[in-house]
Amino acid sequence: MHINKEVRMIRKFLFNILIALALACFSYAQDDNSAATAFGKLKSLTGDWEGTFEWTGARKGTGSMNAAYYLSGNGSALVENLIMEGAPVMTSVYHLDGAALRMTHYCGAQNQPRLKAERIDVAHGAIDFGFVDITNLRSADAPHVHGLELRLTDSNHITVSFLFQSDGKESHEKIVLKRVDKKSSEKGKDGSGPSASYCFPT
Repeated sequence: MHINKEVRMIRKFLFNILIALALACFSYAQDDNSAATAFGKLKSLTGDWEGTFEWTGARKGTGSMNAAYYLSGNGSALVENLIMEGAPVMTSVYHLDGAALRMTHYCGAQNQPRLKAERIDVAHGAIDFGFVDITNLRSADAPHVHGLELRLTDSNHITVSFLFQSDGKESHEKIVLKRVDKKSSEKGKDGSGPSASYCFPT
């Protein structure tokens, strides 16, 4: 009887340890997909990028697109400039808002959608943003971004996909970017090669 009681106590003790470990693992997984963790990944994008864009859906078109990422606000905001022919055409600012990850997009359509991360999967480099509200929208059916999908493939490759709506019709702008090699960028600065902003023919 005494031995059985000790066995039950040991089993109960081991069971409690397993439960505690399971909860700890669950908590770690939750934290790993937190807005703060995702924003930390986004901050690693600082630098110059080059690539292409493609429109699908109601709008069609392809072309070259560069990007530049830098931190502002004492590291509290990541600024994304999307560049064509050497000039920024769109700007997005990513930042934390408590436990939420938010983004404001300063669009070429001259309005400013505000988005919030609705899905974060850090392990797969996926962050999906949903529409919150918008400023300076001329009318309900005026062209505007209503969603964003980020895919951080690795430290040197990312995809930025805007979900766009105009006159009730959907379009998808997919921008595929590759990090610019620092040596190539430096060549552009001393005049011995094309700069990051002008590395594509017009």
